[in-house]
Amino acid sequence: MADLNDIAVFVKVAQFESFSRAAHSLGMPVSTVSRKVSALEDQLGVTLLQRTTRKLTLTAQGRAYYNQCSEPLGQLFDAERVLTQTQKKPEGLLKISVPVILGQEPFYEFLSAFLKTYPRIQVDLFVTNLFLDLIAENIDVGIRFGELRDSTIVMQKVGKSVRYVVASPQYLEGRRVPVKPEDLKDHQCILLNGRNNEAEWHLVSGRKSVKLHVSGPVSSRDFQTASAFTYRGHGIGLLPSTYCDDQIGRGELTRLLPEWTSPEIFVHAVYPTRRFLPAKLQAFLDELKTWKSPLWIPLR
Repeated sequence: MADLNDIAVFVKVAQFESFSRAAHSLGMPVSTVSRKVSALEDQLGVTLLQRTTRKLTLTAQGRAYYNQCSEPLGQLFDAERVLTQTQKKPEGLLKISVPVILGQEPFYEFLSAFLKTYPRIQVDLFVTNLFLDLIAENIDVGIRFGELRDSTIVMQKVGKSVRYVVASPQYLEGRRVPVKPEDLKDHQCILLNGRNNEAEWHLVSGRKSVKLHVSGPVSSRDFQTASAFTYRGHGIGLLPSTYCDDQIGRGELTRLLPEWTSPEIFVHAVYPTRRFLPAKLQAFLDELKTWKSPLWIPLR
């Protein structure tokens, strides 16, 4: 098959009926343009152009070939231009995967503001705790919490989360306040992703670390629910600091074991590749890094 670049050069020469004007338009030396047209003729085995010192004209075969090539070649250039513009302008469909924890009103407000800022972007949102294959599912970006082991994707930290052990004064009334992590086994706890209403909590204090099994009356898949039942006095919760700092300040929650927290949990935006990052994705990442999420603390 003939070289597409040679075809494009021939079409340009045919349009201008001049090697020199075509060369100027393409930003090539005249000799290169002439050589490419000759190479195309050799490949096809026909003469496309009649050359004289004064004039350049298409042969009958050259005219027929030009008529067949010019329109599809124009469509290819149009397609390339559309792709280039899409890369440079924040527009088009953006497919986003987020965990169930994030599928709540604060994130919807953030996403709504993002879409109003970039009205030429459309969003296809996947709210699931499954770690979807970004490439297989053709997903542009995912938000994931905790340690990531997939070395084939690009990871960008957007925030971090630390969780406090907290309870409402209503729950603590008449109960012995825990003074060490092991005391939590004797209390009702509000669980996140608990199995059979049991869960493992990992707490750290400096270099000390402890993992313990706790249980309780309510297990949920999102922090909104876990927080609501902690606030209402159904048990002790392990909640993000961003969820409970204000309530602790107002006395609506009491922080227990203040020297202990969960380990720092980093939040990542993940995407398939860092090459040729589309403008729509770059715009989303920029907005995400400045968003004051209730689930994480922005990185300084």
